[in-house]
Formats: sequence, C-alpha cells, structure tokens
Amino acid sequence: MFNKFMKTLSNMHKEERGMTGLETAIILIAFVTVAAVFGYAVLSAGLFSAERGKETVYAGLAEAKSNMELSGSVIGMGDNNTQSLLKILFTLKNAVAGNPIDLTECDGTTNGQNKCVISLTTKNDYFNNVKWTKEAIGMADSDNLMETGEQFEITVDLNDLGVGKTMSENLTVNDQFNIQVKPSIGSTMTIQRQLPPAIEAVMDLH
Repeated sequence: MFNKFMKTLSNMHKEERGMTGLETAIILIAFVTVAAVFGYAVLSAGLFSAERGKETVYAGLAEAKSNMELSGSVIGMGDNNTQSLLKILFTLKNAVAGNPIDLTECDGTTNGQNKCVISLTTKNDYFNNVKWTKEAIGMADSDNLMETGEQFEITVDLNDLGVGKTMSENLTVNDQFNIQVKPSIGSTMTIQRQLPPAIEAVMDLH
C-alpha cells in the first residue's frame, strides 16, 4: 500500500507542461484559416456552377426564340404531261415571338449571301444549299428578316437548284423527298413528303 502511495505521489510531481494560451490561439487561427480557404473554394465553385447554369438557360432561350415552323401546307407544283414535280412551296413563320431570322435568298452560286441554308434529299440525290426564293405573305417590311408576325413563302424550283446542281431523275408519282431548312441560329426544320399516285398541276402534300 505504501509503495502504491509513493508511486502516485511521484507521478504527481513529474514535469508536464500544459498548453498555453498562445498555442491555443495559433491552433485556432490555423483551423479558421483552413475553414476560410475551404469555404471560399466551395463558394467559388457554387458561383461558377450557377453562372454556367445561367448561360445555359440563356442559350436555350435564344435557340428557342430563333426557331421557325411551317405555316399551312406544303404545296407541290407538277407537270401533268410528264408526271413530274416542278416546284415545292411552303410558308415559314417564327415559332414563338422572339429573335428575327435572316431569310436572305440563296442565288444558287458560291458567292451567295444567304445565312439560311436549304438542302434537298431524294432517293437518288442530295443537294446542300440549293437555290430558293421567298415572297412575303401578308404584312411585312422590306428587309430580309423574318420578324414576329411576318410570314414568307419559300419556293424551291427543282429545275433551277443552283450552279452544278441537277437532279439525276425527276421526282414523280409516289416518290419521297426531304427538305431541311437550317437557319444560322436555332434548330433545323425538316419537311418530309411523299408524292401522290398521280401528279397534278397543284397538289397539297400531306
């Protein structure tokens, strides 16, 4: 018992240092600094993600506001004698009230100034950036922009598709064709139609 008491007493008199206030302050400052750096990094990442998300939303809105759609039917002009399709007509308008779309006509040459590209695909041919013309339908101003409330009738003459673009075979009864309208901004619009069993002078292509 005595030995145990002496051992306990000896342990009480060992040289042990306690933690001073300065050391505690240093450790606290270190923790605060690390926490501040970590918090700044997390905040910066969050702000960057939010900014990128905002840019994505704005880009999506710009694309949506620059889309076009068909207004009415797709009309085919044919030749009764040769039973072949001569022209394709369709009317475009803005899908929503938004940004104007440049509809400068394609003159069919390599020097064309058009920003809206129209391509034609048949069972035998594919032509990109074919020649096309437009005509304002109803109220419209004199520029080449399709603005809110304006409609334009587009005509593709299959006998005049542009320099170096000649169809290997005319489109005739039951043939299919595909037209893609590609504006400079916005999504591509696809028109796919099949010709009826008999070619008429004027046909509503469903």
